[in-house]
Amino acid sequence: MSTPLFGILLTLIAFECGVAIHKKFSHTLVNPLLIANVLIIGFLCATGISYDTYKVGGDYISFFLGPVTVVLAVPLYKQIQHLKKHWFPILTGICVGSLTSILCVIATSKLFHLSETLMLSIVPKSITIPMGSVVSEQIGGIPSITIIAITVTGITGAVTAPIVCKYCRIKDPVAQGVGIGTASHALGTSTAMTMGEIQGAMSSLSIGVAGVFTAFVAPILL
Repeated sequence: MSTPLFGILLTLIAFECGVAIHKKFSHTLVNPLLIANVLIIGFLCATGISYDTYKVGGDYISFFLGPVTVVLAVPLYKQIQHLKKHWFPILTGICVGSLTSILCVIATSKLFHLSETLMLSIVPKSITIPMGSVVSEQIGGIPSITIIAITVTGITGAVTAPIVCKYCRIKDPVAQGVGIGTASHALGTSTAMTMGEIQGAMSSLSIGVAGVFTAFVAPILL
């Protein structure tokens, strides 16, 4: 258990269990990522194994977050014609969505009297972990709390995105992708890709633009 192999195997087994359960029930609420998180946390709590022990192998998987984010440019390249055709509403939607996310965190923090440090840690919740942790550190937040906020936001988006699109009658694939990617970064994009190639490409684009926008605008607003 003191070797990286333990954390890697536990993660892969938990995720495969999540995929199997998702295939059996075929419901958006039965998300493989959510199930994997629950299984890993439950296993560590039940066995008394410390998080630090698991993290030895988990860090190896986390290392690939950056490269995977870059690889998301591939579906975007395949759908580049949609970006050329709708570039203005796409970029406007991403910027407005990112700004709304930041303002909602500030307003909610004031409403519930959260500490300034906690508020600053939650502000980058809608951008991917490699960018969000850096932004959090620069504005005075705590990166570890930011990572938790980003993970919760991503899983929430991945689980609820199809439901929101259905009941809010968002049928345009470009709009669906922009909304999902801006709100719930790479984890949401995994769901967007199952909805369609256009949704996946637009969601991939939104990750990068939302990250850059938040990095520039968050320090100014705060």
